[in-house]
Amino acid sequence: MTVDAPVKRVHIIQGEYKISNDPDVVLTTILGSCVAACMRDPVAGVGGMNHFLLPGNAASLAAGGDATRYGVHLMELLINGLLKAGARRDRLEAKIFGGAKTIASFSNVGDQNAAFATQFLKDEGIPIVGSSTGGDHGRKLEYWPISGRARQHPLTGAETQKTVALEQRRPVVAPKPVDNSIEFF
Repeated sequence: MTVDAPVKRVHIIQGEYKISNDPDVVLTTILGSCVAACMRDPVAGVGGMNHFLLPGNAASLAAGGDATRYGVHLMELLINGLLKAGARRDRLEAKIFGGAKTIASFSNVGDQNAAFATQFLKDEGIPIVGSSTGGDHGRKLEYWPISGRARQHPLTGAETQKTVALEQRRPVVAPKPVDNSIEFF
């Protein structure tokens, strides 16, 4: 981040991805069972984040579902967007977040999302340099796409349910994070 430059917060909601080469940008999102993949090319100085609801596969896309809900679609868009912005595939690195089981009585789609993201990146030959997935609470995530720094704030169960409901209605209003954040470099 440059001295005296204000931080530019860019919020990503479910079904979106963003790419930036601006050192003053921080990408943010709120995750429950959804997963966000954060990728960057440290040499080209470009990075981005996506936010997907379901893992998805070619069959789910062919069935006519909303492609923006699926990880398979958003992972491809993020990688292709990074390559268009000057990244090289062999220099990409990734971090993955989310995949919580926020409602005990529901199936654990969060685990499926995290497993999908991990396998997708492995298949693409993109190393995962950090991750925080699973658990039973949501996360507020901040990612600096140039440096690769990531910080998450755990959310309580009530905050997570409120966030998931708001996320599905758009726009998202992020709840105030709790103090015990974890920072990844």
